[in-house]
Amino acid sequence: MTDDGPANQALAGRVHRLALIVPGDPDQPTGGYRYDARVAQELRRLGLAVDVVGLAGRFPDADERAGAALDSTLSALPDGRLAVIDGLALGGLPEIAHRHAGRLALIALVHHPLADETGLTPALRDRLLDCESRALAACRRIVTTSEFTARRLSDLGVDPHRVRVVPPGVDPAAPRQPADSPVQRLLCVGSLVPRKGQDLLIDALAGLKDLSWRLALVGDPDRDSEFARSLEGDIDRHGLAERIEILGVQSPDALDATYRNADLLVVPSHYEGYGMVVTEALARALPMIATTGGALIDTVPPTAALQVPAGDRRALADALRRWLVDSDLRAEKQAGAQRLRRSLDDWTATGRRFAEALDITIGKTAA
Repeated sequence: MTDDGPANQALAGRVHRLALIVPGDPDQPTGGYRYDARVAQELRRLGLAVDVVGLAGRFPDADERAGAALDSTLSALPDGRLAVIDGLALGGLPEIAHRHAGRLALIALVHHPLADETGLTPALRDRLLDCESRALAACRRIVTTSEFTARRLSDLGVDPHRVRVVPPGVDPAAPRQPADSPVQRLLCVGSLVPRKGQDLLIDALAGLKDLSWRLALVGDPDRDSEFARSLEGDIDRHGLAERIEILGVQSPDALDATYRNADLLVVPSHYEGYGMVVTEALARALPMIATTGGALIDTVPPTAALQVPAGDRRALADALRRWLVDSDLRAEKQAGAQRLRRSLDDWTATGRRFAEALDITIGKTAA
């Protein structure tokens, strides 16, 4: 890739407008989509015009409809336009990325490498790895949401000098409301998909029926309806229907109340590119038990959490038992979460860092 031509102008401080391209509906309630939406919102507050485009088709194992949608979207952009493409939309379509790379300044926004998703067949994993590597080669720059993901891309052969890290921010929130009850209120937030590990959490809790707890599962059951149904079956099989409630997707206000009414966040994920639930819990002084899966090994603070190896049901059960029986441990982690609550960066800082990552000089919004 050369460093001259119209595409390079977009990384030389002469940008007033960009396109942010995502797969499917931009308003989906997952961490990745919420990150994209908040970055767009903050860039607009800084005076940059941001056009958010949702693509039709299947992603990330892209089908013909997806390819046509990305190709037509990029074709409609004028020469030199900066186009930030979410990795889910970009990674499966390297040929289209290279087709437009000389005319546009393509920026990849990578939450985690596509091949790191849980439950892929070896053939699909290899295909996604190859496709994403070639697609990233077409990009002028790559933004990741965590240092962990930046290191993973380096492991996959991406030049680290092309990568910028812009972690998510968090909205200020009221602290959690301690309950005057012996029942510990456990919370797990995340789409009901295998990577999030809710099945491991249910199995771990099945051996803790002698202790007082309740669990709320918050997350979209439609992203993998078969897995969501299997979770319901696990709950019934273990006789936990009176203790575990699947709440589905919640509105922002309802989720805020759910966080603040919990005693512990549990993050049983096999892998996270960042894990926005971590900072969302800390903003409310909510401690947690989390795995070391992916970026969680970096983003989960030990002063406010217990950590266990990803995929280890026994270790997760042991940590939960410790939490439920040890009031001193609970007080220690609750105090740690309270201290950390005041040190979190907000979304305004994230927006500025994102602009800086693209070497953008914020100016007047283009017409």
